[in-house]
Amino acid sequence: MAGRKKPKYKIGDTVVITVYGTVGKVTDVKWLESDYVYEVNKGQGLFNESALQLLSEYEGKAMEQEQIDIEYKFFIGDLVQVSGYGADLFKVIGFRTEIWRYKEDAWEDVIYELSRISDGEWLEVGEEELTLVADAESADTFIQKLGLLYLVNKQDKNKPSPKHNNKLRKSEMEEIIRVKEKKQLIDHLLDIFNDYRILYELFHDQEYYQVMRVILKKLERLTSNDGKSHV
Repeated sequence: MAGRKKPKYKIGDTVVITVYGTVGKVTDVKWLESDYVYEVNKGQGLFNESALQLLSEYEGKAMEQEQIDIEYKFFIGDLVQVSGYGADLFKVIGFRTEIWRYKEDAWEDVIYELSRISDGEWLEVGEEELTLVADAESADTFIQKLGLLYLVNKQDKNKPSPKHNNKLRKSEMEEIIRVKEKKQLIDHLLDIFNDYRILYELFHDQEYYQVMRVILKKLERLTSNDGKSHV
């Protein structure tokens, strides 16, 4: 240990990777097999001292190596809404970064690829057009709740008129009871109501408010009929 030589470069030194002619900063120094190796710009590769030279001593043509740090607001699986598409829900299925460099200007654009929940329509949009509804972890649960609401609405639309015979009415009743028992249905409706209340408070979209009213009416019907819901 006492006879170990000192490293030629230290963390923070600006060096040139001579084989590439690129400029970077030393971010780590390691002792490996009786010699020092250097990490540059936190890259995965390690360089011997012979592969590096201080920028101040380098006589060749050096290229500045640019480091770009990009923070992504959305990730694959997130449930989002898109500006101009009302209350439609989309799922993030991919994203990419476009890097633009000009003589007197520079910027990066993050483009997200989406799939609409209702019909699978594919869409590409910029980050500024998106609003998060549910992250990837809770997106499927949120969609399931919407699916249950759709099922309840469908049952309500298919309510038999007085002209239908009792046999048909009884058959539909048995089908509804088989899908969800009353208590479980009420619990789910309350969950959906709370989700839409949060969305309405965030976005003030009248579509959310109308859904809340529909859910309240269904809850009133379920509770007032003591389990004998005439859906």
